[in-house]
Amino acid sequence: MSDLQTQFETAAEEVQHLSRRPDDQTMLKLYALYKQATTGDVQGNRPGFMDMAGRFKYDAWAKLKGTTKEAAMQQYVDFVGQLKVKYG
Repeated sequence: MSDLQTQFETAAEEVQHLSRRPDDQTMLKLYALYKQATTGDVQGNRPGFMDMAGRFKYDAWAKLKGTTKEAAMQQYVDFVGQLKVKYG
């Protein structure tokens, strides 16, 4: 397992143990970076108007289209590091 992969998996675990839940925009960014890192570019159709949470998630992920999995992993690791400082 690569060093970046190990850091990514550690960050994904650590984010679950923050002292408080980040705001919705931060959660969307975490979701999008995680999906880009684990799945790649957004897949499927954009959810309909009745699924606003799904639309927000889809849109956040779609903004990362073209970002490599490795770049998304590094951004996720860096972002979680910032959140650990902010939220403990």
